[in-house]
Amino acid sequence: MSSFTIAGREVGRGRRPFVIAEIGSNHNGDLDLCYRLIDEAARCGADAVKFQSWSTTSLVSKAEYARNTSYSDTKKHFGSLQEMVAAYQFTPEMHRLAAARCAERGVAFMSSPFSPEEVELLESLGVEAYKVASMDINHPVLLEAVARTGKPVILSTGMATLGEVEAALEVLRGAGSGPVALLHCVSIYPPDPDDVNLLNIPTLERAFDVPVGFSDHTIGVAVPLASVALGACIIEKHFTLDKDMEGWDHAISADPAELAALVREAELVFRGLGSPVRRVSEAELGKRAKFRRRIVLRHDLPAGHVLRLDDLDFKRPGNGIDPDRYPAVVGRRLLTDLEADHELEWSDLG
Repeated sequence: MSSFTIAGREVGRGRRPFVIAEIGSNHNGDLDLCYRLIDEAARCGADAVKFQSWSTTSLVSKAEYARNTSYSDTKKHFGSLQEMVAAYQFTPEMHRLAAARCAERGVAFMSSPFSPEEVELLESLGVEAYKVASMDINHPVLLEAVARTGKPVILSTGMATLGEVEAALEVLRGAGSGPVALLHCVSIYPPDPDDVNLLNIPTLERAFDVPVGFSDHTIGVAVPLASVALGACIIEKHFTLDKDMEGWDHAISADPAELAALVREAELVFRGLGSPVRRVSEAELGKRAKFRRRIVLRHDLPAGHVLRLDDLDFKRPGNGIDPDRYPAVVGRRLLTDLEADHELEWSDLG
């Protein structure tokens, strides 16, 4: 299974989870908010921040604009779809400024392109890897444009069958892509926990022999942390400064406290996974004398007494005759008078 590097961080199975703060369109078209999101994501310990590269013409058709001129949910939407797309688009100038800010803050800049032209824009900024959104897993023209860069690709699998994932991988590899990682994803915002199916992570690993992560849309951090225990080597989580902010994805996003917890706890979960090989560590071996038991006498007994099982008890510390050696003790004769609770030694026995 191949691994790859983004901004000096190795990404793949057996490596510390690579955490992507998905800003998406949570900048709301505001460059100052964009900067604050980058700064906070870096402060929280995210490895990368990710945006979405689309414009008023690269994502939505005129007919779809015409069908969506107003919304009842005015917290997530204002005006028409076209007005929101125009306000929230990540312009070429914002791309350049955001990439520079990421470099200043020591966090990788990433984005999901939604057209070949936006791939060219991201190439001009020197991105190290591409993220392809779930919606484009069956978009071979875009997949080929991404693949021709030769950069690593992180492909989300929301809404896709295994056959569609396989077909997308064939397109990417056929067009010369770099190494590919998959993200298990459920394209519901937020999904019911019963629909998350984290056990798909090892399924995708077995099926395609590539690194697998998790693109999360659940509320909180419990589910993405659980994904690490199942082998997720990438965690992508929507990120906001304020869940109550107006806009599309703020309500399902992690706030700074949650993102910081996710970064911190994901590393602890990863470290806790350790090895599948059963070994007792030196540190744990050292605890045997304190935590285990030894054989002691249950009563006062005279010299010459032949020990029976009911003469024995088993108490801490474990620095003498082990309890599982009792068959070698029963039937032996005491050499001296001994008191109850005496910690029996082999030298006490004839």
